[in-house]
Amino acid sequence: MFFLFFFLSVPILSWGPSFNFSIWYVELQGIDDSEVVFPCLHWYTKYREREAIRLCLKHFRQHNYTEAFESLQKKTRVALEHPTLTQLHERLVIRGDFSASEHLIEKAVNDGLFTHYISQQDYKPRWMQIIPKSYKEDSEENRPGMRGGHQMVIDVITETIYLFGGWDGTQDLADFWAYSVRDSQWTCLSKDTEKEGGPCARSCHKMCIDIVCRQIYTLGRYLESTVRSTNSLRSDFFRYDIGTACWELLSADTAADGGPKLVFDHQMCMDSEHHMIYTFGGRVLTAGAGGEDSRSSEAQFSGLFAYHCASRTWRQLREDSSNAGPEDVQSRIGHCMLFHMKKRHLYVFSGQRSKTYLNDFFSYDVDADHVEIISDGTKKEAGKVPMTGFTQRATIDTELDEVHVLSGLSKDKEKRNENVRNSFWIYNIARNTWSCMYKSEQTGKEGSTRCLHDDEPCPRFAHQLVYDEKHKVHYLFGGNPGKTSSPKMRLDDFWSLRLCRPSRDDLLRKCRYLIRKHRSFIKVYADFHCGWSCTP
Repeated sequence: MFFLFFFLSVPILSWGPSFNFSIWYVELQGIDDSEVVFPCLHWYTKYREREAIRLCLKHFRQHNYTEAFESLQKKTRVALEHPTLTQLHERLVIRGDFSASEHLIEKAVNDGLFTHYISQQDYKPRWMQIIPKSYKEDSEENRPGMRGGHQMVIDVITETIYLFGGWDGTQDLADFWAYSVRDSQWTCLSKDTEKEGGPCARSCHKMCIDIVCRQIYTLGRYLESTVRSTNSLRSDFFRYDIGTACWELLSADTAADGGPKLVFDHQMCMDSEHHMIYTFGGRVLTAGAGGEDSRSSEAQFSGLFAYHCASRTWRQLREDSSNAGPEDVQSRIGHCMLFHMKKRHLYVFSGQRSKTYLNDFFSYDVDADHVEIISDGTKKEAGKVPMTGFTQRATIDTELDEVHVLSGLSKDKEKRNENVRNSFWIYNIARNTWSCMYKSEQTGKEGSTRCLHDDEPCPRFAHQLVYDEKHKVHYLFGGNPGKTSSPKMRLDDFWSLRLCRPSRDDLLRKCRYLIRKHRSFIKVYADFHCGWSCTP
């Protein structure tokens, strides 16, 4: 153990009458057990020696010192590189056998030697507007209409997207739709779910799907302050069984059953393996005298709850907290929450609390009941992380260990028309790094319910984004473009998004091109040199 002391011989600058003197030290802690240290030192010494030999081998081969290269390699038995690269060097550089080099590259690609390289390449987003078969017909009853604040979930096994409710700019909706990706067809499952024993018309609710049991759950909604009353503020909780096509009321008031009060703009995640639902945040709806919203009281936010589907029981995991303790969670609205099935962690970031926009990022271990702060949101990382606000939508790929975030409108309403942009971000969980795939600035035409560009959707909020992790495709529908000139405008466009990396065929084609390009250059050089030599 070592201690480094630093003595200050001059006083620290002070604005008061007294001066402060400080003594600082740095303490280095570690293991000094010889049984642990000596093997590490031995490994490091061997590593340095091996890397030095590799650099020598590389130098000898680049300068065509063949005898020195072969002698050093034979004596040390250190491999300069992967055997395939050695074979490629021998065929391409030494022998000039271009055909054999192409065959070797093809074998390397087929053997998966390029897999790691492909996984490290940046994505390129590829948007495509979906025009289902029902769009081609005149009747708009064959497809969902314009809306925002709706909800979507996807069954990745059957490739079916389910859409329910929303706000069309004038009223809440209660229609229920299913879209078959394979058939490219919308089907109206119900024009009014309330008439079939399901939830009433609503927006700003949340849904999640249990793909194992093939059941969809929905919770929460928004109510205008003018229609709120004690009875209307009960938080109903429904489940839809896909196999039987039936709705079931699980709870007339989840607050009475130990769950959350009536909330909107919260988040829900499903753990299909353990049949658990996690819900966090959201604004709690309250009513004052005469049903008016209580303006005098501070806004209430819901905490973190867990619902066990089999026993139909709620449990509160965390209360809303305004503190910044290590295990405290600060509730919010318009945030993102994702569940990592393999790590069994919830990931929560961004959102809005009253008039404050949050940019923190934390995870919650559902088994250990532990909160870990990934980023407190106080660092000046402008341009390096998704912008704060309520317009982002996020998905997770547990296989790739990635979080995908689509950001849209600016949080600043006054500057929204100046800062309208789409941006797509990816967070690598293992490396704890954010990367921006693209930023695109665009605006739509005034009065248009469609997007201005055919190659990507226009920026928006109150839309929905779902992800088919099995087939690696995102789907986006509807939303509010935020046009101040048309406040009731809603969108009904439907998009797919694929994040593309170079394929094995792309790399093989590129390698063949480079080999043939080099072959043509050698041929041209040889012909030119021969012609110059033969000139009298």
